[in-house]
Amino acid sequence: QVQLVESGGGLVQPGGSLRLSCAASGSIFSIYAMGWYRQAPGKQRELVAIITSGGATNYADSVKGRFIISRDNAKNAVYLQMNSLKPEDTAVYYCNAVLTRDSATLVPIPYWGQGTQVTVSS
Repeated sequence: QVQLVESGGGLVQPGGSLRLSCAASGSIFSIYAMGWYRQAPGKQRELVAIITSGGATNYADSVKGRFIISRDNAKNAVYLQMNSLKPEDTAVYYCNAVLTRDSATLVPIPYWGQGTQVTVSS
């Protein structure tokens, strides 16, 4: 079993900041990439940011310059520092990890957290 547990969501005013955390645990051999996705009501889930095991990052255009993704490989953890938050950032944020559970597995599989609500409102 693999579990991803997120924390750090909540209610914040426009212009404020939040930091999301996610830790992966369980039967894990190697994590290739970790990232954050979000889904607003009535919209499809979209990529927010992703980071590889080597530290390469990619961001959605809508969050570039405001959000920073980081990772602690030793803790199997990923973080999302969200600054200058806007009402349009309101969504459920999901942690994602692409990983293998043993050395015999060649194709990594994505796993998801349960989601954490971020609401930006005055």
